[in-house]
Amino acid sequence: MHRRWLLSALALLLSIVLAACTTATTQQLQPKVADSVDRANTNSQESPKKEVKRVVALTSLSADIISQLDQTKIVGITGSRLFKDDPRFKDIPRVSEGQNPPNLEKIVVLKPDLVIGAEGFSDVPIQKLKQLGISTLLTKVNKWESLTELTTTLAQSIGADPQSLLNRYKTFLPDNPNQSPSALVLVSRQPILAPNKNSWAGDLLGKFQVKNLAAELQGKSSIGGYITLSAEKVLEANPEVIILVNPPQGNSQAALLNSFKKEAFWKQLEATKNNRVYVFDYFGLVNPGSINAIEKACQQLKQDLFAVEKT
Repeated sequence: MHRRWLLSALALLLSIVLAACTTATTQQLQPKVADSVDRANTNSQESPKKEVKRVVALTSLSADIISQLDQTKIVGITGSRLFKDDPRFKDIPRVSEGQNPPNLEKIVVLKPDLVIGAEGFSDVPIQKLKQLGISTLLTKVNKWESLTELTTTLAQSIGADPQSLLNRYKTFLPDNPNQSPSALVLVSRQPILAPNKNSWAGDLLGKFQVKNLAAELQGKSSIGGYITLSAEKVLEANPEVIILVNPPQGNSQAALLNSFKKEAFWKQLEATKNNRVYVFDYFGLVNPGSINAIEKACQQLKQDLFAVEKT
């Protein structure tokens, strides 16, 4: 059982690294588009002049955004459980599966006008594709503004109107959020990892006025936007609410809760004493994953945290 949990934790850590890579800040995004899609304007932040008609997306989020904007433009995607039963992608070729690198031959055969990858994860294949003369874009979405900026940029690239999607994003967030109870998000147990404000999860919590007790903490974790907490630090923080993150491989909530219950500090926390422990899916909260995943995470934040506030 211990070995199984350790393997799950390692898988989650790797997934968080990939999530950190799937998302350019607003300042970084536009120059990358200008550099890779429209080489004639390498120092411009204007949208590409040539309309993109065939897109291969190496991240689930970019695939979803392109599909929502114009389904006819997506010709290749990365394999993801988020799209397993999605009819939109039933007949779209998969150029990669899981954490395996993309198949460059499959991508080239699709004759894309644009290949979208994840900064820090897709760098090598993207560079090879650029050498073949294929336009590319590296993305990084670690805050809400990056999501809206990416959507706008992709819409401009394919000649679509992003406004309906941008309007939909606004409905995910609370209109006038009140300060919610103090909270800790624990994404793994060995080691205990929590997002600070420099992560997608941390920024999303901020949009809901969640008092993230790890928001301002800095540590030596190799995963950007996440810090390692000791059991003593968790006990010292003593959050009113704990959010546990189910790993991407989808273990049962009972198994996840039981693993944390083995920690000596668990029963001493205010959150556990008052039954204020919630389990969120990895996609949406840690890795934005898809638009539906983001919406679901936001709905759960509204339901769980603000419901707690009223009790």
